[in-house]
Amino acid sequence: MNCKQVIFEISSYLDGAMDSSIRTDLEQHLSRCQDCRLVVDTTRKTIQIFCNSEPVPLPDDVRERLHTALLKRIRRNVV
Repeated sequence: MNCKQVIFEISSYLDGAMDSSIRTDLEQHLSRCQDCRLVVDTTRKTIQIFCNSEPVPLPDDVRERLHTALLKRIRRNVV
């Protein structure tokens, strides 16, 4: 397995939804490739942080600007 294949399979690997032979190949690659280990570890930590965080409400002015921008975009795509 190479670095590109690791990136392609990272979601399945982290979800635990990967064939065992592919998982073995990927883990062998990770044991030799510090860059890919860093990517996998950072992705895993990002997912954990995101899943354990609470949503932050948007300030009213930001919500209004976003709503206006989305309406403009929708209208442009409809015409």
